[in-house]
Amino acid sequence: MSQQPVHLPLIGRTTAKDVPVAGLIGFEVKEIADGRAVVTLATGRQHANPMGTLHGGILCDIADAAMGMAFASTLAAGESFTTIELKINFFRPVWEAQLRAEGKVVRRGSTIGYVECEIADENGRLVAKASSTCMALRGERSTGR
Repeated sequence: MSQQPVHLPLIGRTTAKDVPVAGLIGFEVKEIADGRAVVTLATGRQHANPMGTLHGGILCDIADAAMGMAFASTLAAGESFTTIELKINFFRPVWEAQLRAEGKVVRRGSTIGYVECEIADENGRLVAKASSTCMALRGERSTGR
């Protein structure tokens, strides 16, 4: 028998240390407040692509998580959101590192928001930069999200 998904209130999902995808990828949510969020990841062989470097999708995952939580921190009660665009640039290869992804809301309109994320290694070197466009959902459009 399959389990029904757990639908936590949005604020519960964005502040929980055990965000479901975090367990899969292995990242940790460190900070969420006022349009800003920080996610960290200790990369390892389990995150490698066939060439042995960190898979770009892993960088997308932590950037998306940081940007999504940053945007979610700006939502009013009863609102949810969806990401409508995501872009990432890769600047340097990563093998094993302690990564820090910091998402920041750059512009927040009544419905659409623009968010950026910088991902750096433990030496502060910029590994990647991402941007995202998010859309706030209200009323029936936010139900079940």
